[in-house]
Amino acid sequence: MELTPMMQQYLATKEQNPGSILFFRLGDFYEMFFDDARIVSKELGLTLTSRSGNKDKAPMCGVPYHAAETYINKLVGRGYKVAIAEQIGDPKAKGLTKREIIKIITPGTVLSESALKDAQNNYIALVYEKNEDIVLAGADISTGECFYGIYTGGNRLQMLLDELYRLAMPELLVVGKPSFMDALKEFTDLRLPNCSYTLREEISRAVDDRIIQHFDAATRPDSQEAKEAVATLLDYLHETVMTDLTHLNKLTYLDASENLVIDTYTLRNLEITRNLRDGGKKDTLLDVLDFTETAMGSRLLKKWLEYPLLNVLPINRRLDAVEELTQDFSLRGGLRADCKEIHDFERLLTRIEVGTANARDLIALKISLMCLPGIQQHMANVKSQVLTECKAGIQSFDALVDLLQRSIVEEPGISLREGGIIKSGYNAELDEYRRIAHDSKAMLQEIEEREKEATGIKSLKIGYNKVFGYYIEVRHSGTDLVPDRYIRKQTLANAERYITEELKEFETKILGAQEKIVQIEYNLFTEVRETIKSQLTEIQATAHEIAIVDVLTSLAEAASTYNYVRPRMTNDGVIDIKDGRHPLVERILTRDLFVPNDTRLNHNDCEIMLITGPNMAGKSTYMRQVALLTLMAQIGSFIPAREAAISPVDRIFTRIGASDDLVSGQSTFMVEMNEVAQILKYATKDSLVILDEIGRGTSTFDGMSIARAVIEHIESKVHAKTLFATHYHELTDLEDDKVKNFCVAVKERGTQVAFLRRIVAGSADKSYGIHVARLAGLPKAVTKRAEDILAALESEQGAEAAAAVAQVAKPAPKAAESDAMMGSLFASSLSDTLLALDVMTMTPLEAMNELYKLQEQAKREAGQA
Repeated sequence: MELTPMMQQYLATKEQNPGSILFFRLGDFYEMFFDDARIVSKELGLTLTSRSGNKDKAPMCGVPYHAAETYINKLVGRGYKVAIAEQIGDPKAKGLTKREIIKIITPGTVLSESALKDAQNNYIALVYEKNEDIVLAGADISTGECFYGIYTGGNRLQMLLDELYRLAMPELLVVGKPSFMDALKEFTDLRLPNCSYTLREEISRAVDDRIIQHFDAATRPDSQEAKEAVATLLDYLHETVMTDLTHLNKLTYLDASENLVIDTYTLRNLEITRNLRDGGKKDTLLDVLDFTETAMGSRLLKKWLEYPLLNVLPINRRLDAVEELTQDFSLRGGLRADCKEIHDFERLLTRIEVGTANARDLIALKISLMCLPGIQQHMANVKSQVLTECKAGIQSFDALVDLLQRSIVEEPGISLREGGIIKSGYNAELDEYRRIAHDSKAMLQEIEEREKEATGIKSLKIGYNKVFGYYIEVRHSGTDLVPDRYIRKQTLANAERYITEELKEFETKILGAQEKIVQIEYNLFTEVRETIKSQLTEIQATAHEIAIVDVLTSLAEAASTYNYVRPRMTNDGVIDIKDGRHPLVERILTRDLFVPNDTRLNHNDCEIMLITGPNMAGKSTYMRQVALLTLMAQIGSFIPAREAAISPVDRIFTRIGASDDLVSGQSTFMVEMNEVAQILKYATKDSLVILDEIGRGTSTFDGMSIARAVIEHIESKVHAKTLFATHYHELTDLEDDKVKNFCVAVKERGTQVAFLRRIVAGSADKSYGIHVARLAGLPKAVTKRAEDILAALESEQGAEAAAAVAQVAKPAPKAAESDAMMGSLFASSLSDTLLALDVMTMTPLEAMNELYKLQEQAKREAGQA
């Protein structure tokens, strides 16, 4: 197929960007060709056409340039990269218009306001392995954050994966071929399915230059491998964004030694920032505590929840601030009202920095800056250290506000190329051209009247057409009065048309006025934008302080609204909570009152709480509650309790609930054992461990043995503060100086059972599983049969129990279809088949096949096949 010069230009541009979908500007459209066209038409539902008429040979599709952002956002949201090729030369010039890639939009570098979620960061991360160390570099270019972490030792890969889960980034760069690539891919496929991969063959070739370009000496890494990782990430950002990124000017080191470590399992199990249902914010701890008024504050609160503090001093500083805000309603209300008017500073500044901000962004910045004096005034008399530091860090920008007030109209349009964004009175030249454009008819009438008077031609009139422009028309009867300064342009049947120097000058002004207005307005806008950029660092710092104030005010509002109390932070290794409540569950309960419970864990007389009791009685809720209250205290939040003294923990480990990782082929029991292995390997005496029903995924004796061994290991080797819930009542004999038995109080009245949801000292002697089955709606025949079997099992011991089950009388057959079904359920051939199955080793597909066979067998035995 012979290619036109334009198509040759397209293919050459595409060859330079093979991993991106190329949006190629042709007039008022972005066009895509060949494979790109096929992909885009399928993903966006666009019609596939062709310039040659044969869409099989040269498929093509396109989108209007003014609506391209919507289409690009959809593609990027699905993991694609989009390269934008714009017309650089004059499209009216002869020959082929020059086109160049102006930016590449990727999932981790998207800056479009409509594509970003206000309360969520949009991170991009890079992973780099060197000398058995793993380096993580990351950034959110929409907010200006940049950070790195170094992971060493035997747990380095797990620490990396935990960090990636917290970041939940849509794009991950991998340098070279790390030894853990398979495990990394498996983890992201399972936990971060929307994350796209970008591979980099080698590190940056200008490491030191990149680091010096962006960061001052105080924040540059000491480690060479960290410099290499950060510089390589910056290279990629410059290659894609293709604009100034000086707002990435502060580099943060992820120092795990300063924070309570929360691994992936715990973050998921406790539903701290993402729920298990759909990964959203609803019904999470973040959802409960989020009374923030700014997008910056909401993002920072999420970060505090995922990185709780470890040391008592900074925790108490935050608690002091929350206490001051809780007690001072006027201060809290004033700050919340001011913060409510503040737009997303961080992302506004980024759009200004990279040159994508429009006039509406500048108005949003002006409104935000105008709120700062009010915040300063409200904080004039604050006493707590953190609030005092925030007050000192919040600057006012009166000169900028004045500039924006004078220059930008209050309700500008979105486009910068259509005018109407600069106020009248700001620039004299602009005002003059506007007067010309606005008063053109009056000025034209003025010229016409003046010419009539000067020439004496009463029928003279001024007109306009696209061919000749403006002209003076005189009927033939008046041509003898036409002065010499008139230049004839056209002869008509009954008139002559002329031009004059004045009319030509007027025409030039009129026709060029609108274009000139737009250009002047754009130039003035960029001048204002550059003035703002000169103070970008100072505004960024103020934005950060505003976010802290917003989070502290949010925590104070939550404390006031929900009746939370300030925990007393200690260093004695004790967690002592009086009448603690679950922060999520108590919010969800509408008809019942939440039953509070006490907790006392220490290294002297109650290191392990061994909790027994029935299902649905509240054991799991209670254990989650202790973990969540400890975490809340360590972010500097008040907690739902009557009173509490909490010593910070270095890690919170949880093993709660039954969840199959079917994608990775792991059964419930394997998942459970993996999580327990992690806990036993990395927990310390300063950790808080939550274990729920260990061993239930295997046989009774196997499970009981594992559960006992785990408790013994924690008591003798780990010494972590532990809450251990179990159905194995036999484990209650482990009670000693450090292991204490607790149970959920139950009230029985005849056959009626009430779960009091109160944790009390002692052990339970029943599980009440059949009662729970009855509440769940199992048929009476089934629960009755279960009671008979249970009675037989409880009357025998050890090996005699199996024989006792066989002696239990089967229900007498009744002439009803339900009895026929029960009879077939316990028929000998079907029972033998069921007993022969090794369920715990079967894959989901094998299990479905066996279930189908069993159903067919049951039909045959019931005479239905």
